[in-house]
Amino acid sequence: MMQSVNPHATTPVVFVGAGPGDPDLLTVKALRALQSADVVIHDRLVSDEILALVGPNTRLRNAGKEGFGPSVTQNAINAMIIEEALQGACVVRLKSGDPTVFGRLDEELDALADADLDFTIIPGLTSASAAVAALGQSLTKRGRNSAVRLVTGHDMKGYADQDWRTLSASGQVAAIYMAKKAARFIQGRLLMHGAAPDTPVTVVENASRPDQRIVAATLSNLPAKLADAKIHGPALLMYGLAPRSAAVALPQIQEMI
Repeated sequence: MMQSVNPHATTPVVFVGAGPGDPDLLTVKALRALQSADVVIHDRLVSDEILALVGPNTRLRNAGKEGFGPSVTQNAINAMIIEEALQGACVVRLKSGDPTVFGRLDEELDALADADLDFTIIPGLTSASAAVAALGQSLTKRGRNSAVRLVTGHDMKGYADQDWRTLSASGQVAAIYMAKKAARFIQGRLLMHGAAPDTPVTVVENASRPDQRIVAATLSNLPAKLADAKIHGPALLMYGLAPRSAAVALPQIQEMI
């Protein structure tokens, strides 16, 4: 079975990126898919504002997964998608952010292939783009970093290991997804591999949403800052970046000291 190369072709299953939460950041193509679907199978992190955009006759099915918490199993999600599609429904599988970034997309595509079902993927704005925009920064900058890493704080085995030695070098930038509960682990690994304690780290909670919060920290005080902030919503850890206002003020403060 081959995926259709025509992005406008009708397929039984459409994977749609919901973006970080702000409905204004949803793509036009994603909106059209939501409004023409028979059923939308959505993740836990998809915002209510996005779900409110589905068609009036569209059914919503929650397929929420939560790290270290109660979840619908991946096998159950696969079965849900296939069941709906085989019954003739136009299925939208709605994933927070971009489906191709830590969205467990391949497991669901493999299940569709086994069921001989076709699919289309509509990308969405990933949370890293929304978070760095909130900081007034860019993910790459001439003279600072020519690459940026998108990594995860935990995986199916627990806290995720990374190339800590490379990340610890000066000027590195990484967007660390699902890092809230792994903050102390990440801090320890980076310091162990030589990262500077004053390396800026910024946590963006609910990026792009009305209740967005920005917590500026350094590697040395990251766990304490997170504990004080009492972050409960989805959060992205921007390693190596400070909010623009703080980054501009820092050299002035250092000169005064």
